[in-house]
Amino acid sequence: MSDQIIGTTAADIADSVRDLRDRGVLVAGSPLPPVRELATSLGVNRNTAVAAYRQLAQAGIVLSRGRAGTVITGHESVAQEGYASDTVLRDVGTGNPDPRLIPDPSRALATVAGRPVLYGEPVIDPGLDEWARDWIAQDLDPLDFRITVTSGAVDAVERLLAQALMRDDAVALEDPCFLASIHTVRLGGYRAIPVPVDEEGMTVEGLRAALDAGIRAVICTPRAQNPTGASLTPARAAALRAVLAEHPYVLIIEDDHFSLLAQRPYETLIGPDHRRFALVRSVSKFLGPDMCLAVAATDATTHERLAMRLSPGTTWVSHLLQRLTLTQLTDRSVVAEIEAARDHYASRNAAFAARLGAHGIVCAPTEGLSLWIELPKPARLVAERLMRRGWLARTGDDFALDDRADPSHHLRLTVHDLSDDDTATLVADLVAATR
Repeated sequence: MSDQIIGTTAADIADSVRDLRDRGVLVAGSPLPPVRELATSLGVNRNTAVAAYRQLAQAGIVLSRGRAGTVITGHESVAQEGYASDTVLRDVGTGNPDPRLIPDPSRALATVAGRPVLYGEPVIDPGLDEWARDWIAQDLDPLDFRITVTSGAVDAVERLLAQALMRDDAVALEDPCFLASIHTVRLGGYRAIPVPVDEEGMTVEGLRAALDAGIRAVICTPRAQNPTGASLTPARAAALRAVLAEHPYVLIIEDDHFSLLAQRPYETLIGPDHRRFALVRSVSKFLGPDMCLAVAATDATTHERLAMRLSPGTTWVSHLLQRLTLTQLTDRSVVAEIEAARDHYASRNAAFAARLGAHGIVCAPTEGLSLWIELPKPARLVAERLMRRGWLARTGDDFALDDRADPSHHLRLTVHDLSDDDTATLVADLVAATR
């Protein structure tokens, strides 16, 4: 195949691969030659071939599978968060917050319009910057950090990886893993190194093995890990920090997505002397997914690199959105609504888990918008039986980093918005489906 790819620059090589795909010479699943082989056949520097593959990966044309090589991507559907389309089944695998518990922004909207913001002005609204510093300082003090605002947590993670990594660099991901993190790493052309998650969060042995594999970044969810709901315990966080202390330049990205809804205190992997870090907190879980805004607290070097990707007039986050966020989060009535939502999610999930436990189905007491339910049978079999009873569930297979992993024995169910009658019906149907 390498003899059909032409070009002497990264752009020319990428265009050649794109042209071969468009003409049907390369199809979904077609392997591309290793970087070194391609560089040799074209007589170019290896970095040129790397840059070409990076361009193709960022465009979604190729997918890096680590040691399995790089292949042309297909148009097959991939697992996504949210409601399933085109189904008459009751969807209990959405991972969504309850829309009834998202504060109404109507009153705040009337107050945020003001002087227009023009090109060249600061990209962060001064009021939000001050509020965010105070919020983050409660958990990162005495670390020296800078604040950046991005269009949500996924945008923050993508930018953080892009400013720190090259194609084929290794990234440690929790296994099972948040769907958006899987897609971000794959589309960026990075190699995902799985780190197992148990009831206390990332395992120490798994992180140590990932570091031995040469990771340059680690993405961790300190609270309400998606999909398992696990939160770091103080002991586990301390043990992980001890391991990372020997690798101060590995970029730590903490996605604290559940922040204001969490009942458990924040624990961190970021040690006092760690040099590259980012704590990311989005507002989507408590102000709604349409509020595409996240605050990223980073070290100074990372902040400077992120600033180059968030320039005035091009990729900044709307100041209207920033002001709306600040107005809501400083409104006592909105804060009270968020606290009520926190209690609601916790109580509804706990009640459902208790019902399952009474029938011998294991569901650990964790946090988050969903429950991670352990099954005595393969999850796909149980999900198929639930479909015949009118339910659409999401299996743990979607969250596995390794497509060749053994079939999952877990379901991730979002049940906090079910009525008492629907809850009783789902529990009965789930018990029947596991027999």
